[in-house]
Amino acid sequence: GCDYFFSMSQDHGFAPTAEHYNCIIDLLGRAGRLDEGEYLVNNMPHECTSRMWMTLLSACRIHVDVERGNRVAEHIFKLDPDNAAPYILLSNIFAASGKWDDSEKMRKLMKDRGLKKHPGCSSIEVKKYYA
Repeated sequence: GCDYFFSMSQDHGFAPTAEHYNCIIDLLGRAGRLDEGEYLVNNMPHECTSRMWMTLLSACRIHVDVERGNRVAEHIFKLDPDNAAPYILLSNIFAASGKWDDSEKMRKLMKDRGLKKHPGCSSIEVKKYYA
């Protein structure tokens, strides 16, 4: 995946879009290459969105990287203060690392700020109808 990403500009002269960067951040994060993912977020030519930081925070949850998770979450809190997702992810990172007090503090902070997690929803299309 990384080879294709970098060959876009080096071999084909095509500048990767912000969406391409988000995909490579996700790829690196899932592979446990969080240092590279964070470097890319901090040094890409596009303005970093809360979505990109959320992608990296999700990888921190998968790999239980508490220190990086804290750092990444702070960026999201500044960019998207009304989003409950980073609070929940960070709380889950704390819980997975056995830091139960920090996990509870994060949930309380979310509640104090009046943030609620919106329930997930899925749909599928069957013969042009959604179910």
